[in-house]
Amino acid sequence: MALPACAAGVLWPTLQPERGAPARTTCPRRHSRVEAELAESRPGSVAASVREDPPRGVSRGFNSQPLKEEPLKASSSQAGAARAPLFALLPRGRRRRMHDLRRRWDLGSLCRALLTRGLAALGHSLKHVLGAIFSKIFGPLASVGNMDEKSNKLLLALVMLFLFAVIVLQYVCPGTECQLLRLQAFSSPMPDPYRSEDESSARFVPRYNFSRSDLLRKVDFDIKGDDLIVFLHIQKTGGTTFGRHLVRNIQLEQPCECRVGQKKCTCHRPGKRETWLFSRFSTGWSCGLHADWTELTSCVPAVVDGKRDAKLRPSRNFHYITILRDPVSRYLSEWRHVQRGATWKASLHVCDGRPPTSEELPSCYTGDDWSGCPLKEFMDCPYNLANNRQVRMLSDLTLVGCYNLSVMPEKQRNKVLLESAKSNLKHMAFFGLTEFQRKTQYLFEKTFNMNFISPFTQYNTTRASSVEINEEIQKRIEGLNFLDMELYSYAKDLFLQRYQFMRQKDHQDARRKRQEQRKFLKGRFLQTHFQSQGQVQSQNPGQNQSQNPNVNANQNMTQNLIQNLLQNLTQSSSQNSIQKENRESPKQNPGQEQSDNNTSNSTNDYIGSVEKWR
Repeated sequence: MALPACAAGVLWPTLQPERGAPARTTCPRRHSRVEAELAESRPGSVAASVREDPPRGVSRGFNSQPLKEEPLKASSSQAGAARAPLFALLPRGRRRRMHDLRRRWDLGSLCRALLTRGLAALGHSLKHVLGAIFSKIFGPLASVGNMDEKSNKLLLALVMLFLFAVIVLQYVCPGTECQLLRLQAFSSPMPDPYRSEDESSARFVPRYNFSRSDLLRKVDFDIKGDDLIVFLHIQKTGGTTFGRHLVRNIQLEQPCECRVGQKKCTCHRPGKRETWLFSRFSTGWSCGLHADWTELTSCVPAVVDGKRDAKLRPSRNFHYITILRDPVSRYLSEWRHVQRGATWKASLHVCDGRPPTSEELPSCYTGDDWSGCPLKEFMDCPYNLANNRQVRMLSDLTLVGCYNLSVMPEKQRNKVLLESAKSNLKHMAFFGLTEFQRKTQYLFEKTFNMNFISPFTQYNTTRASSVEINEEIQKRIEGLNFLDMELYSYAKDLFLQRYQFMRQKDHQDARRKRQEQRKFLKGRFLQTHFQSQGQVQSQNPGQNQSQNPNVNANQNMTQNLIQNLLQNLTQSSSQNSIQKENRESPKQNPGQEQSDNNTSNSTNDYIGSVEKWR
């Protein structure tokens, strides 16, 4: 389409022919190529300005080098160079096509196009594959050709959800040892919070034989009465953490009052200004710093009831509790604590009414403390109280002459101390192990019928675990604490047996309660059923008598069965409650247990007779 003459005069004033050149009678876009080159070479022309600044939407790389700097090429290259500065003079449609051609060869656009087409092809193939799978599984219910747009979106959403779940599973559980991938996780409805905490095998094989009274620890602790819990705190056994649990983490009618900045808390009984707990965080070190069994048994009654008259003193039950720890870890932890400057000089070590002399209990250091001592020096001291500390603090030292080593031979002394520590530990109301925090919490709650607010936390990384020792040093530490090693083995066996016994008892009680509930519901169902039948028969007496002449006899037998059934159910529930109380006590009555079994058997016979009659 040719431009008008007026428009040509306005748009192309600089393209007029020079003097001596022939007159132009056509529009500029119909000029010859030679005239276009001449118009471009003239300064100030439109073609030159277009050459300097390309139009919007055209990259400068399209005409990066000026024409005058290029050498003369063939006629085809000259034609291309002539057409390039006249890009803005082309029609809009041709410019768009040339712009699209340039964009097609752009690397980014090419990558995006390839990625888009690849994903589309992958989705199309996946659609056909999944459609074929669905058609094989569901037959005519799923057909690829009949799948509408909604079904395609739903299928794509399911596939994306599956891929997301796989990615999350690999992120959360990268290894093959994940609990979600084990059959045990699917077989049990919920994980057991009391499983093995020391990374050992969950199956425990007992080594010692204990009686039922040794395993069943059920203390009738009356916090409103006069009973007292006495905590024997052995150094570096986690007793500080457990002591804080006792004053800050127990659900009580009247909780302990703990003020900020004070170590001791006020633990009064409900309605009384008297403490129910004798520990570091309630009464302080009233019997000396880290008092042992010998000191506490002679000191606590005097401290609690010392101001009262002997006739007015109540008959209290003192329930002793303590925490034990692996001897090697405890020994290393005490050494690190001594390195930081701990001395425990305030410990009284009172035995048989007097403290030990300097000859009976010499000191291992000469200065104010023993800070910075190496491990070898700590082990070389023969008077170090860290050796076999747990046995010494749990035994009755009056049996061996307190700290006087000349009373009896060393071998006999060690035997007496070990047997005394085992006996005191077994007859304590409760003891826990540092390596089993959750089991310790469980046994304490079952023993005293007191629940903690938050669960205990098992810390596997301690100061002792950060100490690296070789096998030779470890064997020497075990040799220095050979009594503690034997005591800890005994305590661990008793502790785990008590835990298993209490867990089995809980399962049996839960099973017995479910059986009682089923019996009760079954009796209610039979009662309701027979009552409804009786109401129907009473509404139609003539019809029932004509159809069944023995209806009165059946009704009488039904009523008798119902009365006997309800009576026996009531007796069995009461007898089961009595049996539960008797089982919780250390002594049992075998005749009572036999009567309970007879009662339950008779109840089952009545239920069976009712079902047979129906």
